[in-house]
Amino acid sequence: MSEPFPAIAESAATGETAALFADIRATVGVRVVNLVWRHLATLDGALPWAWQAVKPLYLQGIADRAVVAFRREMIVPPLGSLTDPEPASVDAVLASYDHSNTVNLFTLGALVAWLRGDMAPEGTPEQGPRLPAPDVDLPPLASEADVAPEIWQRVLRLNRFGDRPQPLILASMYRHLAHAPDFLTRLEAVLTPLQADGSLDRAILANRRLAHQRARVLARAISAEPTALAEDIERAVSTFVEHAIGKMVTICRAVPVSRAKIDAS
Repeated sequence: MSEPFPAIAESAATGETAALFADIRATVGVRVVNLVWRHLATLDGALPWAWQAVKPLYLQGIADRAVVAFRREMIVPPLGSLTDPEPASVDAVLASYDHSNTVNLFTLGALVAWLRGDMAPEGTPEQGPRLPAPDVDLPPLASEADVAPEIWQRVLRLNRFGDRPQPLILASMYRHLAHAPDFLTRLEAVLTPLQADGSLDRAILANRRLAHQRARVLARAISAEPTALAEDIERAVSTFVEHAIGKMVTICRAVPVSRAKIDAS
């Protein structure tokens, strides 16, 4: 698939961009910078404005409290068992994305609501303790040239699951997991029936709707100056919220549950 979102690689970042990437890693508690931030870095002035707008939602635990409440109500579609032993890197990738995608869903969803003037008319975002971020090393982000053709085709097939009418962004989690091809094979096998009967799509849609309503409340905590880049930022961030992040929050929760690594009850 073609990638409509150019991005600055972390290794290529310099100056203010490199400093912002470091701040994002430290604040979110992850070792890689999400593609949405790396894309915003290609738009002059967009990254510093957007990051400063949502950073307090991380620091004050606002996004974390929203995640805790969301997980009590979200739909976790039941997958077939994935409890076979896997390389430690598999569970590291799953834990990292389960955490970061869900937190980012609320901060970025709140930013989209703020930019659209779609904030909830009432409600006070809850502040509180932050969730511990998984302190794990991730395998390299694979590209098509790094893996066998059949593995890359499986990555692309998995990326189509839960994304209608077609994916606009290649979810990074699958690229990290490309270094564990046997696990990708098993993952495709358990996701395929849910994609075929529509239950995966229904769960993703329901969870996105639930998160959207809560993100509108979080938007009330954003205090930012207007920016001439509002339209560009809203278009980019909303695409991630409504596609890559929006679908992967459900998948990233369902897979560790099927591996018996977390309890979703």
